[in-house]
Amino acid sequence: DTGERERERDTGTPGVRQPPTRWERPSWTTPSCSPISRTRGCIVISYTVPWEHIFFTSLLSTRSLHGTAKKLLDLLFDIGIEEHPIVFHVFSNGGCMLYRYIIELQYDRGATRYRKLNVVGTIFDSGPGDKNFQGGIRALHSILRPSNNPFIKIFATVTFVFVALIRFMLYPASKFWSLSLYDSLKQDPSRWPQLYLYSKSDKVISYKDIENVIRARKQLRVWVESVDFDTSQHVNHFREFPEKYSIRVLSFLKHCIGQSTGTGRSGKKHLPM
Repeated sequence: DTGERERERDTGTPGVRQPPTRWERPSWTTPSCSPISRTRGCIVISYTVPWEHIFFTSLLSTRSLHGTAKKLLDLLFDIGIEEHPIVFHVFSNGGCMLYRYIIELQYDRGATRYRKLNVVGTIFDSGPGDKNFQGGIRALHSILRPSNNPFIKIFATVTFVFVALIRFMLYPASKFWSLSLYDSLKQDPSRWPQLYLYSKSDKVISYKDIENVIRARKQLRVWVESVDFDTSQHVNHFREFPEKYSIRVLSFLKHCIGQSTGTGRSGKKHLPM
């Protein structure tokens, strides 16, 4: 289970929480999804974005994750839980890359099937972040640390720098046909509640990036909660503050499910028809 893995790293995973089946791709990046959810009878479906997609393929085109997002949403229908309350638990920018396309599919006028999904909230752990070259290098080194092959480390680092430079040079032109990941999440058309879990000590993603997103979402009248753990490192908040983390996540889940059952504020998604 992802909550029982010892090798936590800096990629990301959107987790789907359900309050009946269980499926997950083998994962070693999400330290906080399953233990909390299982104690409350939730079903956890987890997926880890391969690090190659995060650091290489997706630097040039995150469209490669569009098909993966579709498969994950189709799975909810396959196991018959699309009408149950769904909360996405998204880790780092890797998870945000996939979450972006989950949202796009839900708001795609040609994919009306996905509007039936009863999404009631999203939890962001250590993300999203804007362009951060230094943080990306740190995250890549963290991923490669277990490897004893220096050639792989050098090759991966050089390739990442090369791809990042290409991305940087193309960025001014790319803004005319596509929003960046960061901007797309600030302008996300969904209006369900969001919880942001982050730390001012995070060396991979700047807390200022996350707080900018929080402000942008609030300006769109989205119900937002946030927790600054102050001293914990990237995607390590649950390990360092398990009680505080659990309390805030469970409180948020209760609020979201209360909305969906009519005991809280309106949980309508306001999907365009």
